[in-house]
Amino acid sequence: MVHEVPDQAGGGASPGGAEPGEQAALFPDASLPDELVGYRGAAACQIAGITYRQLDYWARTGLVAPSIRTAHGSGSQRLYSFKDILVLKVVKRLLDTGVSLQNIRVAVDHLRRRGVADLARITLFSDGTTVYECTSPEEVVDLLQGGQGVFGIAVSGAMREISGTIHEFPAERADGGAIELVPEDELSRHRRARRIG
Repeated sequence: MVHEVPDQAGGGASPGGAEPGEQAALFPDASLPDELVGYRGAAACQIAGITYRQLDYWARTGLVAPSIRTAHGSGSQRLYSFKDILVLKVVKRLLDTGVSLQNIRVAVDHLRRRGVADLARITLFSDGTTVYECTSPEEVVDLLQGGQGVFGIAVSGAMREISGTIHEFPAERADGGAIELVPEDELSRHRRARRIG
């Protein structure tokens, strides 16, 4: 079960809108990922840190299906969007902390209704049974005062991790068009330099 924890700070942005400049921190050119650009299953697995077996099972059962292109028969390739990969990463983290697949499905349904800009503001908390959505630091304090231990998954943190590595994988457009190459940001350059040595 997902509980939305109300904004107790009073003021601030509404849950449906992002703070000005928020996306600039996640995406260098302040634009959202192109909804037609997708990543094949193998790349989605590596980016999200899951196995191909998990990816296939979650797609077949509808937990996280590719939103750009589904597999239709032999030889066709699924294409996962940035948001799909983000949700895959969140599902993996929830599973790793012991949340049941049934409760994860409810949380995923809730996340699907949000845009990428909205997801950047969300932190998910769980006591292992219930998943809570928080959108301000004040809410985190209130949850912890309840006495039961909870853990948090900052969706924006997962977005930053994906943004830092996703450009290393080949992408393709569902409409067959060319993909504009985004200049590599400083963090990605440092990561690549560290790996190369």
